[in-house]
Amino acid sequence: MDGKESRKFPPEAVELYSKFIHGEISRRAFSNGLKRFAVAGLTVNAMIDGLMPNYAMGQQIAKNDERIHSEYITIPSPNGYGSIKGYFVRPFSQYTRDEKPTKLPGVIVVHENRGLNPHTEDVARRFALQNFIAFAPDALTSVGGYPGDDYKGGLLFSKLDANKRMQDFLAAAQWLKARPDCTGNICATGFCYGGGVSNSLAMMMGVDLKAAAPFYGTPTKPEDVPKIKAAILIHHGALDKALSEGYPAQEAELKKNNITHEGHVWPNSVHGFFNDATPERYNKATATQAWDRTIEWFNQYARA
Repeated sequence: MDGKESRKFPPEAVELYSKFIHGEISRRAFSNGLKRFAVAGLTVNAMIDGLMPNYAMGQQIAKNDERIHSEYITIPSPNGYGSIKGYFVRPFSQYTRDEKPTKLPGVIVVHENRGLNPHTEDVARRFALQNFIAFAPDALTSVGGYPGDDYKGGLLFSKLDANKRMQDFLAAAQWLKARPDCTGNICATGFCYGGGVSNSLAMMMGVDLKAAAPFYGTPTKPEDVPKIKAAILIHHGALDKALSEGYPAQEAELKKNNITHEGHVWPNSVHGFFNDATPERYNKATATQAWDRTIEWFNQYARA
């Protein structure tokens, strides 16, 4: 093992974690539900430790990496909660001492339903090293921002108005697109809730969004699919039954409306398979393939 993979728990245990972290069951129900998998020396506490995120372990790019420049920026969101704060990252090579910045395509990176945690920030840094400028907004801005704990973040998230949240992300995308160091070509990606936001941005922005790569996100409503103009790259885990079994219908709607798209239902992968901060969900092989394909997709449609 390389420190980012470990013995995999049963998919049912991972599903319990997903229900817990999405607020569908209580902490007590999560813990009690894990008891039936506590066999062969595997304790409930060990399973909880393996399922909960370890952000230090999952970090790939340090915040002070000399190849990037990062900062937190708060932007106006008049139709949302008034403003939204986000983590903005660009490659250091974009600027030189005596020249104007090279214009680069941008990527909006949208977190899960717990706020802007360290994993999402790390993904934004990964995009910067692929020669994009990236902005990762925090939906929890209006309630004080990500609290440093995913469970508490989820509780705060559930109190927000869904429409205002979405308007905050739309404002963030429009801000990124209009930046003088952006080519005006932007893409969107996100995870779980953020995957759904990526789909929604594609529907709301039309030609203003070049591509989207939702990871295990809620599909666009059939009646809204005709509004999509972006190229859509879909990632689901095969063991994430709720979404993977619905993919044929999702794909059929995209085909019917002649939307440029590509879909992957990755084998042996659960909900959250891309998140290397949660080792019992992370699938290194499929996460690597999904990342590489996402970079290829964004390069194809945002650098043309």
